[in-house]
Amino acid sequence: MKFLVTGAAGFIGYHVVERLLAAGHQVIGIDNLNDYYDISLKQARLDLLIEKSAFQFIKLDLADSGGIARLFVEHQFERVIHLGAQAGVRYSLDNPLAYADSNLIGHLNILEGCRHNKVEHLLYASSSSVYGLNRKLPFSTEDSVDHPISLYAATKKANELMSHSYSHLYNLPTTGLRFFTVYGPWGRPDMALFKFTKAILAGESIEVYNHGEMHRDFTYIDDITEAIMRLQAIVPQPNPDWTVEQGSPATSSAPYHVYNIGNSSPVKLMEYIHALEAALGLIAHKNMLPMQPGDVMDTSADTEELYQTIGFRPGVSVKEGVKRFVEWYKTFYRIQ
Repeated sequence: MKFLVTGAAGFIGYHVVERLLAAGHQVIGIDNLNDYYDISLKQARLDLLIEKSAFQFIKLDLADSGGIARLFVEHQFERVIHLGAQAGVRYSLDNPLAYADSNLIGHLNILEGCRHNKVEHLLYASSSSVYGLNRKLPFSTEDSVDHPISLYAATKKANELMSHSYSHLYNLPTTGLRFFTVYGPWGRPDMALFKFTKAILAGESIEVYNHGEMHRDFTYIDDITEAIMRLQAIVPQPNPDWTVEQGSPATSSAPYHVYNIGNSSPVKLMEYIHALEAALGLIAHKNMLPMQPGDVMDTSADTEELYQTIGFRPGVSVKEGVKRFVEWYKTFYRIQ
């Protein structure tokens, strides 16, 4: 089939394109290659993809309404995996307008492209951050997500609402993917594992928020891509018997669905750091800091519905996943 993957030069996007190409699909990838983090890392990912004949890269901004519309008309995609976005919780505190352009206008442009060009299935990245002030663990797609505590989380919740409206109005099948703390080779430099690894190898201290007293449902990138590959083939169907009063918030009378994609095994932040120290053979100098605005204390994914739907549970352990990341990092940056 012919796929569009947005954010193709990004962490998750790169891995998803690789999997789609390996499965024999044709892929058009777009990315604006912004400088939110090291462009050379994005380009290195792209260089590996561009070598493959079934892949075409187009530099394009999600907020470019005309450009996105022309892209859809020209290529007539069968399925779209929308992973492009302005990422980062802390960045949203100081740069809110970047999230309006990419995550709101950009998402609307993708929805419009899908609507007008009869796309069979749109999958899009949401986030565990939508659970916000929820304290009941594990987080379930049955839970309310009406209290986000960062603008980034609010835009992801908005994406789900926008998608539902298009599913309802235009019968566009949409699947939202609530990712839980994704990590692994080719990861983002703004995320903890990458920053910690760089600092430890340089002999610098690492910043540990809330004095390490938090848990994260760390999910390895290969588990994320496996779930996406299986879900793209499962097109949501309308359910005429669904009602707001009795139905799940994750489903609808429209062809709409939302899933948690997480490891379902939350790990204490200090255990994550210990796994990194073991993989590096070094002890980190830790600068213990208070909780940061926009952060949540704990995350944990209820993935039972995901398993019932695709027969797969994410399961790469933190010890193994961190080890694989360190091996990639040392190879990529030529560190002995």
